[in-house]
Amino acid sequence: MTAQTSELIAGQGLTTTKAPYIEQAVANGDMYIEQPYTLYSEENHDTWRRLYARMQERWERYANPRFLDGLVTLSFDDARVPRLEDVNRFMAPRTGFKAKAVSGFVPAFNFFDCLSRREFPTTITIRDGSSLDYLPEPDIFHDIAGHVPMHTDPAFAETLVRFGACAHLAAEMVSRAGNPAEKLRRLTSIQNALQRFFWFTIEFGLMRGSSSGEIKAYGSGLLSSYGELVHSIEDPSVQRHALQLEWVINQHFEIDHYQPLLFIVQDFEQLFEMVGELESWMKSGKLDNVTPGYRQMSEADAQSFLDASLSR
Repeated sequence: MTAQTSELIAGQGLTTTKAPYIEQAVANGDMYIEQPYTLYSEENHDTWRRLYARMQERWERYANPRFLDGLVTLSFDDARVPRLEDVNRFMAPRTGFKAKAVSGFVPAFNFFDCLSRREFPTTITIRDGSSLDYLPEPDIFHDIAGHVPMHTDPAFAETLVRFGACAHLAAEMVSRAGNPAEKLRRLTSIQNALQRFFWFTIEFGLMRGSSSGEIKAYGSGLLSSYGELVHSIEDPSVQRHALQLEWVINQHFEIDHYQPLLFIVQDFEQLFEMVGELESWMKSGKLDNVTPGYRQMSEADAQSFLDASLSR
């Protein structure tokens, strides 16, 4: 164990909202951390096993083929929480991406910047096994089982890198704004656009299947949810539309219920080109006045971009 974990007991648990190791890391101001694997309890491993087991049939039925290929590539142990070093050993040779352990919240610029460097900020705690569907915040099942298999696909990986680089472009655009109030206004609008794009694609995206009318999921929020994965594709109340940038960047979303509106891409090559269109719109100022959000941009998110803009 590191010095940070020397007083912690092996097997005491890394349960979301109940992990002393994470509390200590946050108190120390440590955003990027190690995965102290010996701290996982048998209950933690059992939670992973049950989460993973119940998704098998649903992945086979509703996940896009590249996600399924990613599962094969990563060779997860279905009975134990994955070691990030093992995940990276299988993933890095394919696309250069690596899972990077974090203590929790990562400010927006830092998160996008990690993507641009082929690093994926990864939560290491796992949800409480007494309620498999309740997820107060992202956990390792969402991040590793939901996100990371997609990172083994070259086309999807390049899309993430390109999207991550949008944060640097956003910081540059903000640096050109005049007074502090205008900087914050422009930043808030651009951040809303980036956040919404990420939400409706990387987190909750759908894709055309190989046969006419077939739809598959590629968004991690769907692929890590036992209930919403089925709902997103089967429920007739869900609105499903072809991805259109002007719709996505102006569309509100809420995080505490199944999504009533989802967007469909043809393939990851189209998604890559859509990120290019997002870049062009940012350069031309089209992202400076998107529909305002119903939630305030957090101070940490705003400051991360403002700090980055100062170095431009």
